[in-house]
Amino acid sequence: MHGTTRTRRTVLLTASGLAAAALIAGCGSSGGSSGHSAAPSAPASFTLRTERDPRLGTVVTDSAGFTLYRFDQDGHNPPESYCNGGCAVVWPPEHASGDVTVKGIDGKLVGTVTRSDGTKQVTLNGWPAYRYSPDTKPGDTRGQGVGGTWFALTPSGGKAGAPGGSTPSPSMPGTSGY
Repeated sequence: MHGTTRTRRTVLLTASGLAAAALIAGCGSSGGSSGHSAAPSAPASFTLRTERDPRLGTVVTDSAGFTLYRFDQDGHNPPESYCNGGCAVVWPPEHASGDVTVKGIDGKLVGTVTRSDGTKQVTLNGWPAYRYSPDTKPGDTRGQGVGGTWFALTPSGGKAGAPGGSTPSPSMPGTSGY
């Protein structure tokens, strides 16, 4: 009986690991989306604002206070979003369908990019902005450092967590997978 239990646990852990790997791999895909939006429609207008995180410093949040992230594999000059399909389910794009107001951010740095599915996504200094699905309440920063390519946005569009908005050290808590 113990061998069967261990085998089931091994199978479950292996399946979980493969699912996580597929999601991470999907985040690097430049393939098109299925045509379905991974996030609900954006309001006619919303606000990007800054919040102080004790570990990361000043980060950008959406109107509801959820942390926004950037993806290192995206392009920022010109802006391009490469997180589509399954990636956009885990990392929903911050859609822009109306006016964007800012608090604590230079409005000249805010723009949009057209995604592969035709929707508009907010950009900050050219970097497309995303939420992280496992962030369940305002102020969560669980997406910081995921896969070594996802980082909370600073008001200048940089990476939060290190001096000058550069990449945080690998030993920083929260930099491992999902």
